[in-house]
Amino acid sequence: MSSATVHPPSKPATPAQGAEYVLGTGSDETARLGLQHRLWSAAAHECWERARLQPGHTALDLGCGPGHATVDMAQIVGPRGRVIAVDESAAFLKQLHGQAESRRLTNVERILGDVQELTECIHDGQGTIDVAYARWVFCFLNDPESVVKGLATLVKQGGRVAIHDYFNYDRCLTLAPRREAFSKVIHAVGASWRARGGDTDVMGRLPGLFQKHGFEVTHLDVIQRIARPGSTMWHWPNSFWQTFVPKLVETGFITREDEQAFHKAWNDASNDPASFIQLPPVFELIATRR
Repeated sequence: MSSATVHPPSKPATPAQGAEYVLGTGSDETARLGLQHRLWSAAAHECWERARLQPGHTALDLGCGPGHATVDMAQIVGPRGRVIAVDESAAFLKQLHGQAESRRLTNVERILGDVQELTECIHDGQGTIDVAYARWVFCFLNDPESVVKGLATLVKQGGRVAIHDYFNYDRCLTLAPRREAFSKVIHAVGASWRARGGDTDVMGRLPGLFQKHGFEVTHLDVIQRIARPGSTMWHWPNSFWQTFVPKLVETGFITREDEQAFHKAWNDASNDPASFIQLPPVFELIATRR
């Protein structure tokens, strides 16, 4: 299927609680996602190897965004395989089309729709998926169980679902030494996601949901990283602050004074070689369809 085709769902996409992607789809977020993928691409590729993604497979990229992971997966499955990329943002899917075209990839199928309505988005897809992947998608969803139900229909027997997502986000994302102004904003980040139907502890629920809907959890682990000022990984949270902290002010979760105090704390830490940040733990789950 050519990457030039975008298939709409049979009914309009309905994001969680009627809201767009919480981090936005502007150029600032596109740049942040590009940096994020590069910094986490090694973990993604290791996960795909554990999920046994291979040439000739049909893969599913849930909440694909501008398609950084999609393109990598498409190169792995090769011309005999295909990657179905689902996202509710037409702007992101357009960017994916450009990426696929520039790499002459004709095995990417883009679908505009809500991952919470997978069987509505992917017609005649029952039992066709070898490997499905979702990275930082479930934590934003109002109804993660609906996605698992859809995957139970689409993933073939013996097929795998691989997920990277959060658990214990608010408590683990911490500056050292601790700074109260920083911690206050981190708690506001979690509160803002939950107010929109998301869950920064969603990985705690996923093993049970997959077991309930006909999967066996065959792998569960955590990737815990820290970053120090001046390191490449320090720029991952920094890019998030630039994109999202102003949105917390706009939506009333913090005040302008809170924002200023936060940036002072972050700048102080950035200039302190003895400081470090404990990044949010990224949990990895692989579930196999029974």
